[in-house]
Amino acid sequence: MSGNKVVIFSAPSGAGKTTIVKEMLLRFPRLSFSVSACSRNARKGETHGKDYYFLSVDEFRNRIAKNDFLEWEEVYENNFYGTLKSEVERIWSEGKEVIFDVDVKGGINIKKYFGDQALAVFVMPPSVEELGNRLRGRSTDDEATILKRLEKAEYEISFAGQFDLRIVNDQLDVAMEEAFRALKTFLEN
Repeated sequence: MSGNKVVIFSAPSGAGKTTIVKEMLLRFPRLSFSVSACSRNARKGETHGKDYYFLSVDEFRNRIAKNDFLEWEEVYENNFYGTLKSEVERIWSEGKEVIFDVDVKGGINIKKYFGDQALAVFVMPPSVEELGNRLRGRSTDDEATILKRLEKAEYEISFAGQFDLRIVNDQLDVAMEEAFRALKTFLEN
């Protein structure tokens, strides 16, 4: 895997990275989204190969043993998520560059793997307090889950310095423009 580029977006849950990634996919037609693999069952409306590559726990473990992943993590017991090397190769074979929307550990591992071929962007919330407001505003989690996410967010923010660029998503339009300029520079050089 050489010669091509990858762009990595990582952030604590609720910081806005997925919104920014979706906008970058619209602005840069040469980017293609890397579909992650997971060992959980598909949720209603999810499609294999589009939302995730849904693998059984045994399949996931076998692919780990065969070194098929760029990065992977066992989030909870027998609940795996990861990025298949074959997914990057598929995108590159289409003549496109890869964009990742991954958790912080995954982002760090992908950056280590690709080095200068990768631009690693960390999307920061304006504050942990504001992140809590955003998570509560989604109305998807109970308070205990939100508090766990906020605790995890503080831990993840401690790794922001390992990324090439940190964007504070205080105003979404400003964060989008900052991401756009950074990607334009990186992809054109």
